[in-house]
Formats: sequence, C-alpha cells, structure tokens
Amino acid sequence: MSSTRVSFPSSWFFLLLLLLRIFVLSSAAEEELCPNHNNDNDNDNHNKIMTTGVVVNHVSTKYAQDGPEAKEIAQYLPYFPFKGIPRFYDIGGFLYEPAIFQKIVDIFVDRYAEIGIDVIVGLDARGFILGPPIALGLKKPFVMARKKGKMPNSISSDNYDTEYGSRSGLTVQKDKIKEGDRVLIIDDLVATGGTLSSAISLVKMLKGKVVECACVVELKMFIDPAEASGLPSRTKLFQQLGHDDVPVWGLVSEDILTNEAKLPENYVDDGEEH
Repeated sequence: MSSTRVSFPSSWFFLLLLLLRIFVLSSAAEEELCPNHNNDNDNDNHNKIMTTGVVVNHVSTKYAQDGPEAKEIAQYLPYFPFKGIPRFYDIGGFLYEPAIFQKIVDIFVDRYAEIGIDVIVGLDARGFILGPPIALGLKKPFVMARKKGKMPNSISSDNYDTEYGSRSGLTVQKDKIKEGDRVLIIDDLVATGGTLSSAISLVKMLKGKVVECACVVELKMFIDPAEASGLPSRTKLFQQLGHDDVPVWGLVSEDILTNEAKLPENYVDDGEEH
C-alpha cells in the first residue's frame, strides 16, 4: 500500500515561521511593559508581612520626611523664644490656615489608611487637636491619653521626663483599647520621646500593638545624640523601656523649620511649666 504525502508550498512554511516569530516578540514586549500583569496578588503580598499567622501591612513609605508637602507646611510653623527654649515651634501657625491644616489631616489619613489601624490615641493636649479630624477621616475611634485625675475608669503609666522637665504619667480609659488593637499614637511634636513612651506603655498594658507614633514635627537632634552633647537620647530611652520595636514618623524636621517669628517690641517669654 502506497503512502500519500501532502506537500506545502515553501512560501507557506516561511509564512508560518513569520507568524510564530511575531507572536513570540509581541508576548515578550507585553511582559516587558507590564511585568506584573498576572501577579497582582503577589504584589499585594510584597507589601505585607506575616506575624503570628496574621497578615499586616508594612510601615508606609508615603510622605518622606522633609519632602515637598513638608516644605510647604514648614512655612506655617514659626518658631519663638518660649519657655526658655530658643526655638519653640508653634502649631498655631498652620491651625490658622484652613487649607494647610486640611493638607496635614489629609496626609495623615492617606498614610494610615494604607498602613491599617484600629484606634487612634491622641496625647494631651495638642494631640487632641490633630487626632479627632484624622480619626474622622479614617472612620476610626479616637482615645484621649490625659494627665492623671482627669478621666474615670483609667489606668496610669509611670512618671516620665520631657525636654521641659519631669511629668506624672498619662492615663487612658481601660475599655477603649482592646487586646490586639492596632494603635496609632498622635502628637504635634516629638523631641526626647518621653510623652510618646508613656503612651506606648499604656497601650502595651492593655495588650494593644502600637503600629506607629506620628507627629507633625520630629526634632532629629534627640534621636541619638553624641554623649558629649549632653542631650537626652530617644533611641536609648526606647531601648531601656522595651519600646524600640515602635517606629516614629515625623512629617517635618528642624532641618527645614527656618521660619523665625516676627516678634513685637514688647514681646515677653511668658511660658510656664505645665
């Protein structure tokens, strides 16, 4: 029995090769332009970490310190000689400007919507100004960390030191932070970290987790100064208290806070210890 052979014109063969080559090249180009088009879930996982079986977000990289937004805001943070401190940064400057105040609130809301939190704790007293609008923007509960003797059903932290002197501990109400809550602590400014450390201790006493401490202004000179400077070290304080696992984020540093307030001729430093 004879076999039948089917032959194709040679031009057909080259046409098939050409079509195959075009397909391969177009697939490679698509992968180069959109390398993650089939890996959306993988990308999400890159932005997360696994702890004790629970997936949580990494700390955000949004809004770098002293970035473009911070430089604009810094113009509305004048400094005064106050309480014997040559540079006392006054948040009254940006509170007086609704657009700038709103920009700060929006930045915090955007950052912590990405990170993911359950509760916001604001520190007595300027944290009470900044915290509530941020909590409303995130639709999260707001908790006050107040001085002792101001709230019922509260627990207290130990006494602590600040750049102004010694302070009695802060308090929060016992039922406002629950075990496992992801907590954001907010204040206007961080220097030595004494007030923040007191609040961190309270959250840990109630078995919450401090995701981050956030401030409009961070004075970097106190992060880890040389011993010869005589300045207190926030890094060492956090280590001593077991809080070195808690990150601190400040939008603006003293490096760009150059707006010296114009003082009237009769200006008097009438700042008092509080």
